[in-house]
Amino acid sequence: MALETNTDLRQKLIYCVFVRNYSKSGKFSAVTADLQRIKDLGTDILWLLPINPIGEVNRKGTLGSPYAIKDYRGINPEYGTLDDFKALTEKAHELGLKVMLDIVYNHTSPDSVLATEHPEWFYHDADGNLSNKVGDWSDVKDLDYGHHDLWQYQIDTLLYWSQFVDGFRCDVAPLVPLDFWLAARQQVNAKHPGTLWLAESAGTGFIQELRAQGFTGLSDSELYQAFDMTYDYDVFGDFKDYWNGRSTVDRYIDLLQRQDTWFPANYLKMRFLENHDNARMMSMMHSDAEAINNLTWIFLQRGIPQLYAGQEFLAEHQPSLFDKDVIVDDRHGDMTALIQKLVAIKRDPIMSANDYQLAVANEGVIKVTYRGNGEELVAWLPLKGQVTTVKTDLAAGDYNNLLTDQAVTVTAGELAVKGQPVLIKHTIKATTGKVADQSN
Repeated sequence: MALETNTDLRQKLIYCVFVRNYSKSGKFSAVTADLQRIKDLGTDILWLLPINPIGEVNRKGTLGSPYAIKDYRGINPEYGTLDDFKALTEKAHELGLKVMLDIVYNHTSPDSVLATEHPEWFYHDADGNLSNKVGDWSDVKDLDYGHHDLWQYQIDTLLYWSQFVDGFRCDVAPLVPLDFWLAARQQVNAKHPGTLWLAESAGTGFIQELRAQGFTGLSDSELYQAFDMTYDYDVFGDFKDYWNGRSTVDRYIDLLQRQDTWFPANYLKMRFLENHDNARMMSMMHSDAEAINNLTWIFLQRGIPQLYAGQEFLAEHQPSLFDKDVIVDDRHGDMTALIQKLVAIKRDPIMSANDYQLAVANEGVIKVTYRGNGEELVAWLPLKGQVTTVKTDLAAGDYNNLLTDQAVTVTAGELAVKGQPVLIKHTIKATTGKVADQSN
């Protein structure tokens, strides 16, 4: 893990915006005009999908993917001008938001500036043609980081954008050599201390496929040497398997608890239910109650939660990356008040406690415990709306549910969970602090 990574990031919120589809105009100015609302939601970090010009050769759809970049140092005129982008970042900073820019360093469009000026910097097939490692990415060609002249060009590009933004979300980071990421972080952070680094890490299947073909495929443990945050794709598939009845909640929770020992103590996972590459959460969940339960879950896990624009309004349609597909009217509810409440809970000092435990209670209800400084926050989360009774060590009496500000009652070591989360914070007795002897 990057030694200077600040675990306070676990108490922040990332909000992701695709400028083209965020508004009917598709302009930077429309995002700028809505920044106060984004801030009021509880957002700390605004993540912008790529803002660069898009290639025309092999373009997908009518407008093309923002991940088929033509010029790393340019602005997509579809969104506005550089001055419009600067106005957005300046307003965000005035509001106390950090801005994280999406960068795409594994590949460019086939007609990119680099493909034209430096074709030798690209991966080539057996016939000497520019090619890529992932077959269905037909609108891009892969860069070859065996050419070290490419490294400084890419790092200088990061330094250029660092005058406007506070960090980078790095697309398919596992396909780019670790030594490059280490060099990039060193140079950028030397001039801009505190720069944020989020890696789009990958699930085990993708990494295995890359390595089987002899390509770079960085694991999360490798990425943590250069990055502050990684995706939780290592367990997201297990979450969907549980939700869709293909696996058990016990397996899913076991994997999550193991993350606490597999990764460095200051690891940061980005927790999400949807993003621009995955279906909206409401494709799995079919009621406000289920949305409440699962939004609460991503905030209560150890890590930094991420929302994709429209998620707060229970948007159902996954916007296209290749065509104009605005989200403005895709509203089926409003989770704003809930998210604001969850942000307040996330910022409670107890949520940064070292003692963090996950377990499965009765009927598959997930139990989360944070314990430190003489306090404990314990939560029961019925992700699928289970109505049941769970056992607890809490003393008999009434407690305040932090999520609803309503009283819940413990009687004879049992607590009712009525299909919605129960969060209780209370004082605990000091412990000896001794670690149990686990030797044979």
